[in-house]
Amino acid sequence: MRSALLFAACLFSLAATAAPVGPATLDRSTWPEQLSNPTLFDVASRAEILTFARALLASEALDEAALKQRLGLRMINLDAINRLRERMWQRLLANYNFAQQSCDQDASFCFLVEDRDTLREQAGKFELGENSYYARWAEPSRQFHERYLDEQLRKAALLPQTSSEVELLGDHERNGEQLNDRLFVLSFDSGANLIPDHSAWLGEYLREAKLTGTFFVLGSEIQTRLAQGSVAQLQELYAGQCVGVMGWEFRAHSHWQDWQYSITRSVDLVKNRLPENFVPLFRPPNGQRRAEGASFFKAQGLQVALWDIDPQDSNRQMSGEASAQRVLTLMLLWRHGVINFNSRQDAVTTALPWLMAQTAQSGIGWEDCQDAFR
Repeated sequence: MRSALLFAACLFSLAATAAPVGPATLDRSTWPEQLSNPTLFDVASRAEILTFARALLASEALDEAALKQRLGLRMINLDAINRLRERMWQRLLANYNFAQQSCDQDASFCFLVEDRDTLREQAGKFELGENSYYARWAEPSRQFHERYLDEQLRKAALLPQTSSEVELLGDHERNGEQLNDRLFVLSFDSGANLIPDHSAWLGEYLREAKLTGTFFVLGSEIQTRLAQGSVAQLQELYAGQCVGVMGWEFRAHSHWQDWQYSITRSVDLVKNRLPENFVPLFRPPNGQRRAEGASFFKAQGLQVALWDIDPQDSNRQMSGEASAQRVLTLMLLWRHGVINFNSRQDAVTTALPWLMAQTAQSGIGWEDCQDAFR
């Protein structure tokens, strides 16, 4: 078994090196079935879980030097990487247990998994033959999960010098792990660029779809909107939606001397002008915040709102549909979570409708924004 893992790790390392630069995405057309009912969602979910688990297992056979080379880093935080792996195994096991509840209706990708050891065993030998009904999906999925795993491990490797969403810093922080199975949250970051801004389009789309999302805004941009229009127009823009803050400017709050004022100033403005929409949430730009911030946030009655499903729609290499396909794949993998679209990117106007169409009959749910981070 050990030699098999080492061989898999070598192949895994070579594949990661040969993979094109850019965020992981997967052409969902390679999957032969539509997610037209909850059972078929589970089938696809089991397949993605096993594929990612196989990649995660193979990565554990790499020593520290090999891991540094693979992640392209001279120094890595191996403890943080192992903590992340531990949380991933816990969640993968829980998710597979949820996904196999429909095995009596469709037995595809159903294996005996009772605990972490049996999940690791099944993941280690998971492989599809060339004649499999799902053969066309197998290799693209393998590549996706290896690249996605690298993205996550690299973020863990950079802790604590560069904080990110992959690790919570206290009980004042929330991501999507606390949600029930099949339940997802829509959230929208403002981003750094001033134009375009699709907040109006998103608000209208969500209202027509009878959905809600949380918009994380910059205080300076709200101030600009008020200077150019009225409070009533601002309230109309976010009608029926929730509004949290990202600070006064889009910049790392981990190395900003005035980070506290950035947040309190933005909160006061949004709370006063959008009292019906304001939610006491702060989303750190790029997930970067201070480890010692817990007492501040608790004193202010704020929670840090992170995410665990990143569309990568700010990356210029990602089209709207590619971003949506990445999100759907991660929804199948993690089975619940917070999605952080960027309202300043054109991709969101393609990605969101595509995602809604693909999941309309899949049995998933969208959490109301007022309850999203509780």
